[in-house]
Amino acid sequence: MNTRHWAAIGVMRCAVIALASVLALAGCADAGGGSLTLRVMTYNIHHGEGTDGVFDLARLAAVIAAQDPDLVALQEVDRGTSRASGVDQAAELARLTGMHHLYGAAMPYQAGEYGEAILSRWPIEEAITRALPKIEGSEPRALVVIGVHPADPKKRLLGPIYFAGTHLAHDSGLDTLEQARLIASILSSPPHDDATIILAGDLNAPPPTPTMAYLLEEAGYRDAFADDPRPTFPSGAPDRRIDWILLRAPPGLNITVVGTEVIDDPIATDHCAVVADIVIERR
Repeated sequence: MNTRHWAAIGVMRCAVIALASVLALAGCADAGGGSLTLRVMTYNIHHGEGTDGVFDLARLAAVIAAQDPDLVALQEVDRGTSRASGVDQAAELARLTGMHHLYGAAMPYQAGEYGEAILSRWPIEEAITRALPKIEGSEPRALVVIGVHPADPKKRLLGPIYFAGTHLAHDSGLDTLEQARLIASILSSPPHDDATIILAGDLNAPPPTPTMAYLLEEAGYRDAFADDPRPTFPSGAPDRRIDWILLRAPPGLNITVVGTEVIDDPIATDHCAVVADIVIERR
């Protein structure tokens, strides 16, 4: 299936979702209700290099497009590096999937940058990139956050949604926990404190670890895969769970998980893609 076909599918689905959202919200506006269904994904793309040693962004885009997500957190994304032939990988994946994108550099690398990215079905209204703490000698990491309003823009009954993507340290438990603490602090501060938060990424923290205990117990996030935990790495024969989708609802709203999937393509990259379907609605 060619790139134009994937883009056409995305445009058609976006139009259908937009119309459905307007009709649903218009029907319940007087009652102060409303709901929104989202499909969210996190995917570590290993700087575009598959387990066969081939750089193939079209192959990665096909994995993403097949899931038809609304929001995608991408980790290990190159922009302008020599190993990636100077390609802006986030921009190219956005083009191939027909989505909007944000890139956040974590560090300079090979005459370019290496970091995180987000793909969004909707225009990105707000965006931040923050460096995360690290100990000397460890690899820099970053947090990227976007704000979107996918519901009816005239009513916006459900408020903004903030989608955050990150890739925590793999070589230091201290780094990972401190990084998680800063992320929770950022996402608990205005304007994020009274909004729906979705935090997704390669957290390099299998359960149980102090990092995940902090996020799920102290910071108040819900594990989208709590009822169906599955390993996510390495692709082909996953034996550990390090890729997560975490949720936090503001007062007055509920987030219900209605479906989860771990997509194991053993060639496209060394991680499985992780997907969750959620419904945001008023209590």
